Amino acid sequence: MALKNDHYTYRVTWSEADNEHVGLCAEFPGLSWLAGTPEEALKGIRKVVGEVIKDMRKTGEVVPEPIANRHYSGKFVVRVTPEAHRDLALKAAESGVSLNRLAVAKLSR
Repeated sequence: MALKNDHYTYRVTWSEADNEHVGLCAEFPGLSWLAGTPEEALKGIRKVVGEVIKDMRKTGEVVPEPIANRHYSGKFVVRVTPEAHRDLALKAAESGVSLNRLAVAKLSR
């Protein structure tokens, strides 16, 4: 069953262990589909996701919202040790930037 308005996040990669292409879906990390070509792997994982969603709806389970449809504020909290916090604050001060700007620069690499 193909999904109508499928906005899920798919990726196809090579599996050296299986000697095949593997289709994956970020919103359903437990699912995969092996195939001989990337196109078949994508088609297969999309079909599996459609079938799983159909079953989830039948049983009243909450279906994951596609990442592409979610709204992000641009903020998230990261917990670090007090020592790491101090070291980062010192590096930011020595660089003449805010701790936030230093963190963004490090995360963007």
